Amino acid sequence: MTSALKDKIIAVCDIKIAQKGTNVGISFYAFFKNKNDNPELLMEAATWWIQTHQLDHFEKAVKIKALIKDI
Repeated sequence: MTSALKDKIIAVCDIKIAQKGTNVGISFYAFFKNKNDNPELLMEAATWWIQTHQLDHFEKAVKIKALIKDI
């Protein structure tokens, strides 16, 4: 995983947790705008989320942040 994507995921998780608490769920789409302006980065996130970790569509932001920090 690229450091840019890793940093982006951590930042989004931090924002969501600060806004809605530690119980907030997110999907990998939360890391992107509503338009597909960076398909390579989107596929990298989707591959990590779906194929590598076999995560559900929505997961707790704290879980995703912990997984990312372990990389």
